[in-house]
Amino acid sequence: MFTGIVEELGEVVRLVDAGGDSAVITVRGPVVTADARHGDSISVNGVCLTVIENEDGVFTADVMGETLRRSSLGALRVGSQVNLERAATVGSRLGGHLVQGHVDGVGTVAAFDDLGGSWRLAIDAPAALSRYIARKGSVAVDGVSLTVNAVEGHRFEVNVIPHTLAVTTLATLARDRRVNLEVDLLARYLERMTNEAK
Repeated sequence: MFTGIVEELGEVVRLVDAGGDSAVITVRGPVVTADARHGDSISVNGVCLTVIENEDGVFTADVMGETLRRSSLGALRVGSQVNLERAATVGSRLGGHLVQGHVDGVGTVAAFDDLGGSWRLAIDAPAALSRYIARKGSVAVDGVSLTVNAVEGHRFEVNVIPHTLAVTTLATLARDRRVNLEVDLLARYLERMTNEAK
């Protein structure tokens, strides 16, 4: 479980096709690896990955085909910057919202406008996800916890403050860029309970 509060910008240093339907990714991230052990979870652009090696500020993780298909990790290249966050611990501050690191789908940036002091980010979500996105609700975009300001059809908008731009990859976003989306955990469970009650 994560909070959507990015701890550092990491850098992809190696990508290897592991054959079949998987890959191995190696990422530089001295903050998140400082206390990481084999088997720990680290969020990479909102995707929960399991550490299989950790040495000198660099960690390696396996990435399965399902993850490559459901997220934008398959588009990463050596040198790509990524948002990194360690799993929350009991007693951690919950500055964002509950994020599982299980990407629900990939959205597309429709607009990213400077409003003078903040930025408006508009994203087109897959139709199957848009019903879970509500005004004033939470959504994780590439692992960053954000508050939804508006929803119209399959498009939603969030505002991004300067601090978030400075410490995440969101500053690099542009129109048509693909981003990982994780909708609010409670919305998914509420739908399931509502359907079972019918």
